[in-house]
Amino acid sequence: MAAEIIELVGTVDRVVFKSPENGYSVISLKVSVSEAVMARGYLPELHPGTNVVLKGSWNFHAKFGRQFETTDCQTTLPASAAGIQKYLASGLVKGIGPKFAERLVDHFKEKTLDIIDQQPQRLFEVSGIGPKKVEAIIAAWNDQKEIARVMLFLKSKDVSTAFAVKIYKAYGNSALEKMEENPYRLVDDIWGVGFKTADQIALKLGLAHDAPARIKAAIQFVLSDISNEGHLYIEVNEAKKRVTTLLSIDEQTAPELLKIALTDLYQQEKVKLLTHEEQHYLTLPQFYYSEKGIANRLNLIKARPDDPNRFNLDVIYKSLQKPDAKGIELNEQQQKGILACLQEKVAIITGGPGTGKTTLIRRLLETLEENRIRFRLAAPTGRAAKRMFESTGRSTETLHRLLEFTPAKMGFEKNEHNALDLDYLIIDEASMIDVFLMHAIVKALKADAHLVLIGDTDQLPSVGAGNILHDLIDSQTIHVVRLTEIFRQAQDSMIIVNAHRVNQGEFPQSPQPGGKKDFAFLKRQEPEELYPLLKELYTSRLRAGGFSPEDAVVLVPMNRGTVGTIRLNQELQMILNPCTDEKNQIMRFGQAYRMGDRVMQIRNNYDKFVFNGDMGKIIDVDHAEQKVMVTFGDRDLEYDFAELNELVLSYAVSIHKSQGSEFPVVIIPLFMQHFILLQRNLIYTAITRAKKMCILIGQPKAIAMGIKNDKGVERTTFLQKFLTGTLEAR
Repeated sequence: MAAEIIELVGTVDRVVFKSPENGYSVISLKVSVSEAVMARGYLPELHPGTNVVLKGSWNFHAKFGRQFETTDCQTTLPASAAGIQKYLASGLVKGIGPKFAERLVDHFKEKTLDIIDQQPQRLFEVSGIGPKKVEAIIAAWNDQKEIARVMLFLKSKDVSTAFAVKIYKAYGNSALEKMEENPYRLVDDIWGVGFKTADQIALKLGLAHDAPARIKAAIQFVLSDISNEGHLYIEVNEAKKRVTTLLSIDEQTAPELLKIALTDLYQQEKVKLLTHEEQHYLTLPQFYYSEKGIANRLNLIKARPDDPNRFNLDVIYKSLQKPDAKGIELNEQQQKGILACLQEKVAIITGGPGTGKTTLIRRLLETLEENRIRFRLAAPTGRAAKRMFESTGRSTETLHRLLEFTPAKMGFEKNEHNALDLDYLIIDEASMIDVFLMHAIVKALKADAHLVLIGDTDQLPSVGAGNILHDLIDSQTIHVVRLTEIFRQAQDSMIIVNAHRVNQGEFPQSPQPGGKKDFAFLKRQEPEELYPLLKELYTSRLRAGGFSPEDAVVLVPMNRGTVGTIRLNQELQMILNPCTDEKNQIMRFGQAYRMGDRVMQIRNNYDKFVFNGDMGKIIDVDHAEQKVMVTFGDRDLEYDFAELNELVLSYAVSIHKSQGSEFPVVIIPLFMQHFILLQRNLIYTAITRAKKMCILIGQPKAIAMGIKNDKGVERTTFLQKFLTGTLEAR
């Protein structure tokens, strides 16, 4: 028998939880002066103080007790002075915090909202308010009304209202018109909006299930989405299969519909088709032209002859055989590496930890300085650039700063028309460079410049699409020097020893008696055993070892699951930064953000000049202005509450996102639930992130399985073929 549908009338007291993905919410609802109940369901954006009429039924939750299961929600503005004060104090309107809300309501009583909406000039009646404050409140109130229109539109299409603020900020007052004209634009324009959401709006607007516009949008989405897996190309039949599944179109009619859509896109030059070894591949033009452009430019640089009198190689070779001022000697591999950098227009230096890459770079720079050669040093991320500066003592910058990225143009100032003024560009952590950044680098180099790429090919490939360092090496068109000898001082570190053991397919060893105790393996068979162990590590063991909780980071293969970054960050936040004052935290997108939290940016935000993987710390939460302040080293950045889905907690980080970083202490939990992603290069990358201490936790079976799996995930790229001239697009 179906539960009886009843109405529940009340005022929102607080929003306990809200999912960013689908709007599912849990709220505390005041139904009388003394009684509050919990209600849950797919609800619109609600603020404390809002009057609601809920339809639904009572249910009993095993953990949380009696709750109201909501099927429909109608909202009205609060009418009482107390309700209005709570409504405004919730941070609904920028510039109105709890204290100012109290002053407004004390003055205007139940007419406060009408005054703000209809007679805003009367706000000057409140003592201490100036023109700028009034102007800001009027603008924020009008914005809120427009955002409400966007929310109503999304709700009418059964779509989560979580992105209403971002949609309004992107499109302004024409938001509804733009969405109605082409809802699929949301996928490209609003970060976080997926294809299914845009498709749902399109279908609700009346677009036919088999409309050509829908099928073409799906094809372009699939070709773009493969880059999230690192690929640049997808086999034609696989692309068709994904589109058919994505759109749930009839398999009998799909072939003809897809053929027509692909033909149109091909004729409009919105897709590219390549054939390799009798297989046909699809890609987006920007992917194809990036790889092709890299190959063409590198071949041009290599073909440009160098000045034969620039260096006296005999003199340099003799000097390299002698110790430097600090008494450090180079081995034969390092000497060959430096000479290759001087003789070759493009050179790659690769090697694992402890093989002397840093020493090689320092001696190379000394040689260039002695010969008055202009050079610049760069790395893909701020953390990697800082490490390069610390190890060389020379000015180092991020690649985005080197290339002078400008948000207004969404591009780089340095390019083929405004090249970098240098003789040598030396880039560290080159394994992190994706296809688009590499294309920008080579375009900004003059044909007579030298390029030196330094990296570890045994690490994971870049987070972004492409497989640049591997493709360059595999093409055999670029001179490569491999450093394989581990220096004696590095052999004292069990972190380095075990990194190389893993890389050779061997299980890590425990420290020897009397040896350096910088590596530990803590055997645990069940994932749930991890959490009490982490609490013990952070609250006592680390301190006993001379480390603070700030020194440590947890690295895991995946984001979801019992031992994924999402659950780990929630647990570690409770241990390391519990909520002691509601004023210092904000709930957004189903996540609590607190003052003092460690956070990581998860998308490139060119307006803020902060990039995917950059880590910072929340230093202020301003409810009145609806802003969170985050410090990223030497820069403090403001985030609107609506932008907080660009940040995740970073007490725990995926191993992929840790590339280019070093942490004093690295904790690596590995269990069989990670088996899909367990690979040798993943474990190797995680261990090599540790600077002073590495703690490996988990099931020996899972770790052994990962070490044994040396295949990795193949990325579909064709840079290697373009470099050798064996492939062309149709």
